[in-house]
This record gives sequence, C-alpha cells and structure tokens, in this order.
Amino acid sequence: MNFITNIIVTSVAVLIVSHLLPGVKVDAFTTSLLVALVLAFMNAIVKPILTILTIPITLLSFGLFLIVINGLIIILTDKLIDGFEVRSFWWALLFSFILSITAGILNMIIGNNKREEE
Repeated sequence: MNFITNIIVTSVAVLIVSHLLPGVKVDAFTTSLLVALVLAFMNAIVKPILTILTIPITLLSFGLFLIVINGLIIILTDKLIDGFEVRSFWWALLFSFILSITAGILNMIIGNNKREEE
C-alpha cells in the first residue's frame, strides 16, 4: 500500500512542479502517474547502476555528481513518455530538486513515512 501511496504522491508532486516551472510540461494526471511509475523504476534499477559506474567522478565531486545523475534520469523519463516534456538538462536538474522537496512535503502532510515506525 505504501508503494501505491508514494506513486500517487509523486504524481501529484509532478503536476504541481510542472505548473511552477515553465521548462517542464505534463499533459494530464494520467501522464503524471506514468512519470511517477517510470521514475520509481529508474530510481530502483537505473540509478544504482549509474551510481556504481560513476563512483570515481562521484567521489571526486564529493557526491555532487549524484545531482547530475538525477537530472539524467529526468531526461531519460522525458524521452520515454509522450506528454512529459523537459526543455533542457538545467530544467531537469531544477525539476528533480523541487520534485524531491514537494513530494517530501506532501508525504509529511498525509503522514506517509518511508520508514515504518515500530
């Protein structure tokens, strides 16, 4: 149930952030749901692979290269989904940053904690 809640929260956050940023466009709520699902897949499968492959660069940049990986994941998602458009890599970076904050705030509001309390 937590996975479904996270997908819905992320899709709402995608819609909110797309309305805030002129460089990001989402056609409909169903598109934002698809974006949330693809981002969940990318973060679970692609991001760990990219992180391992870029360990030297990540270490040299004191972890800041992970921000670039987040931007690349947004760009890849843009290429995969019709109805989701990100104008440039810089918009993807900004979208990623604001999306994380927005989803975190929404999760806090609805009481959806990623770590289950024991």
